[in-house]
Amino acid sequence: MAGAGSTEPLSPRAKLAVTAGKAAAAVSRAAGRGSGSVIGGKVALRLDPDLLARLAGHLDVILVSATNGKTTTTRLIAEALRASGPVVSNALGANMPAGITSALSGGSDAKFGVIEVDEKYLSGVARDVTPKAIALLNLSRDQLDRAAETRMLAEKWREGLSGTKATVIANCDDPLIVWAASSSPNVVWVAAGQEWKDDAWSCPSCGGVLQRPGDDWGCGECGFRRPTPSWALNGDHVLDPHGSAWPIHLQLPGRANKANATTSAAVAATFGVPPQVALERMYQVQAVAGRYDVVDFQQRQLRLLLAKNPAGWLETFSLIDPPPTPVILSVNARGADGTDTSWLWDVDYTRLAGHPICVLGDRKLDLAVRLEVAGLEFRVCESVDEAVQLSPPGRIETIANYTAFQDLRRRVGN
Repeated sequence: MAGAGSTEPLSPRAKLAVTAGKAAAAVSRAAGRGSGSVIGGKVALRLDPDLLARLAGHLDVILVSATNGKTTTTRLIAEALRASGPVVSNALGANMPAGITSALSGGSDAKFGVIEVDEKYLSGVARDVTPKAIALLNLSRDQLDRAAETRMLAEKWREGLSGTKATVIANCDDPLIVWAASSSPNVVWVAAGQEWKDDAWSCPSCGGVLQRPGDDWGCGECGFRRPTPSWALNGDHVLDPHGSAWPIHLQLPGRANKANATTSAAVAATFGVPPQVALERMYQVQAVAGRYDVVDFQQRQLRLLLAKNPAGWLETFSLIDPPPTPVILSVNARGADGTDTSWLWDVDYTRLAGHPICVLGDRKLDLAVRLEVAGLEFRVCESVDEAVQLSPPGRIETIANYTAFQDLRRRVGN
């Protein structure tokens, strides 16, 4: 893989933009309005619209995009690549151009830029930063009021990445990802799995019905089918292109994070970091922006879990402790969540049978109706304080979508 680009100093205009952006971010933090990364990036880009490209010029940039798992995978890749040099990354998940610009403004001494990118902005950011690698994990329904339908999004990726010079590391088990990546001349296929299949039964190439025997898939009408992977998740091991099996030891729970580690190992190998070294470094990651943290609150332990869409809820249900472990569910529908909550009806909440359940959040009544139809018993609560008081003894699994998760973190002091 080629080395980093030139290290030409920033122009006076770019320096002014960076300084102004950092000042705006500091004011936002002082006012208690979050990290300030978004407002800082917006100010900087207003002063220099080409700043993102300038800040990325000296970096080996890796972009990570998906519906689920991109924040965690970005963190795992960053840890792995630190074996080869300093890394700058938008570790807190501000993944649109303003947040990415803000993150890169602190990376003047970095070698690698590991950047999570919102699905809608992937093609545009790729044009700006000329990445050396792009990791594509999965596509499923999410924020349908804001983002395109998944088939349309895959087509936009396919058009935007056509002919890219980047190495694309892509999940061959997701037909939409395969369709999006297939326009790229240099693809490394990873068998990372696909638990949620409800958005991938029709062929993205011709619209025919996909046949999905076991882990394989293919279209009997046009011949579009699953590529042969070079890397694969196999139980608790990563299989590399030479057939060697490397053990995965993570502090992060669940099969989905093993899949994220597999993709991360493939990305790291693209930059010369051996799988053993990459996977050992990933063990250091205990939590990602509060996800999976266990916190003490009102003399109880709460595990904080993020689930934003049907695919994410499915993965989360697979890793919570069994009944009678109490569960708190919280759902909002603010701008960052997507205001359309119709996705609640695609989640199989019967998997929570036997768990004592409390529901809260801006859309707690929407969630309550969904749970009632699923035949579950639950309590509607006004706050996490009330939900904790009503929950029976034991550690509480707390599952929330994006802004509800941030609300919970602020309240429980995480």
